Amino acid sequence: MTQPCIAVVGPGENATQEAIDDALLVGRRIAERGWVMICGGRATGVMAAAARGAKAAGGLSIGILPGADRSGASEDLTLSLPTALGEARNAVIVTAADAVVACGMNPGTASEVSLALRAGKPTVLVRPAPDTAAFFAKLGLVYVTTSADDAIDSIAPRLR
Repeated sequence: MTQPCIAVVGPGENATQEAIDDALLVGRRIAERGWVMICGGRATGVMAAAARGAKAAGGLSIGILPGADRSGASEDLTLSLPTALGEARNAVIVTAADAVVACGMNPGTASEVSLALRAGKPTVLVRPAPDTAAFFAKLGLVYVTTSADDAIDSIAPRLR
């Protein structure tokens, strides 16, 4: 059996410090469990933090990049995969993942969470705003946690 792949999604340039800190710890915890971390691959915000966390724990991380080359990719990734798909790469990220953890929220992250819910993937929101949690709860089964550790603990029993 292959290792579970967990997508860490969230804002890039406009990520809050809290979202970045959560993503760093989520990436680390994914690697510590021997899972593979997947993200949008860019060297900014939640993506960069998750890659940095996975690398710090000796884990494998894969970045699914929006462009046709590796420019702008996080240097902390194990693998960076150019797609030339732009934001449509969000579907690739979610499809490749066994579960999705969102740290922070923006329109791109909302699309990833929506795709994950549609696909029936275990989906966790870390510290979402109450209106964000309520909105996604209406769309499907979403887990809301108050910490990165709780996010990982809520995913583990739900992996197929």
